[in-house]
Amino acid sequence: MKRWCTITMLFALALAVAPAVAQRQGDGDIGAAAEPPANTAAANIPGVGDVLDVIDKATQPKADDEAGWTAPVRLAVVFAFLALLPSLLVMMTSFTRIVIVLSFIRRALSTQNIPPTVAIIGLALFLTFFTMAPVFSEINTKAVEPYMKDQLTLPEATEQGNLALKDFMLRQTRTSDLELFVNMSGIESPETQADVPMHVAIPAFAISEFRTAFEIGCLLFIPFLLIDLVVGGILLSAGMMMLPPAMVSLPFKIILFVMVDGWRLLAQTLVLSFR
Repeated sequence: MKRWCTITMLFALALAVAPAVAQRQGDGDIGAAAEPPANTAAANIPGVGDVLDVIDKATQPKADDEAGWTAPVRLAVVFAFLALLPSLLVMMTSFTRIVIVLSFIRRALSTQNIPPTVAIIGLALFLTFFTMAPVFSEINTKAVEPYMKDQLTLPEATEQGNLALKDFMLRQTRTSDLELFVNMSGIESPETQADVPMHVAIPAFAISEFRTAFEIGCLLFIPFLLIDLVVGGILLSAGMMMLPPAMVSLPFKIILFVMVDGWRLLAQTLVLSFR
């Protein structure tokens, strides 16, 4: 009984330590700025209709260009944007870290395809929208709304949106990873976040997210590994060497995960790791 209590405490401790592991990576970032509060930003997130309005406005004929863009060209622009959207979502948001950690926990539970992959992707997607709400709100305030009011041109609005997204990425990027790509690109050392090119910020952010996700995943694996070791030792001492330990330990892993309210703690850990 003491062993199971110890394992339960280790699992809860692993989930508690994970946000601190993720948060320490941004120490020393270039010109790191404070993130907008999530509770006030969520109400200002641009919707799908707002995005479509921006595309429609950007492709409308201008006063000095009566011909404008033809319908086929407008469709080509829309479909090109939609084709790039999955890549932008995966590599420039919190989606990568979240989906890797969720995949780790499913593998640690040894439940094969439960939860199914579509459920893992769906949960990761909506957790991404939740964690990225302050960034989307900032993009809407600084880029989308001024552009729709003709206060900014399309290139200026795009630049403002890039700055907001770059600010988020660089806050989650380790200084060593950023310096690696700055040195390999051959550019001068940037003094502010605005000086960091996107082709440098994106890969540095991606490998930082991979490392952070694997660190959190390893922490989550430890309690389940201990359960496998305990069950394997009991079966070996009982002479049941032909019985797969994973088959016996699976119910205990699920019970442990349910006892500590694992999904709630996991969601909280992932969200707090971006604060």
